Amino acid sequence: MLRYDLLMQAEIERLRIDKWLWAARFFKTRSLASQAVEGGKVKLNGERAKPSKELKPGDRLLVQIGGYEWDVVVAQLSDRRGPAELARTLYVEDAASHARRQQQVAERKAAADPGQAIKGRPTKRDRRLIHRFTDS
Repeated sequence: MLRYDLLMQAEIERLRIDKWLWAARFFKTRSLASQAVEGGKVKLNGERAKPSKELKPGDRLLVQIGGYEWDVVVAQLSDRRGPAELARTLYVEDAASHARRQQQVAERKAAADPGQAIKGRPTKRDRRLIHRFTDS
């Protein structure tokens, strides 16, 4: 069955950008991929694109998802969503992009939790301060 998928990939010359992003597992659904492309979160060769824009191997994509940024080159085309191992073969990520994302992950882990100082319900004194602030 894996050979059939590889044969299908070889036959495809062009593919919609939203369908490829879904197949490469950047987004859970094709509609989310389409919304991201429309919203300017995905750039094809440095320019904004429409979801129906066709990709071909060798195109460069800049994908922004939740504060993270991927800079990838399309290696293969697939219109089927397969396992994650197969999805990783569809693109080649730039080394600088990978290092930048790893650094962002480390920074987020090291940052203090914003709700760490809050412990339970407000005290009577806290409530008075809140009322004093909101009533004025």
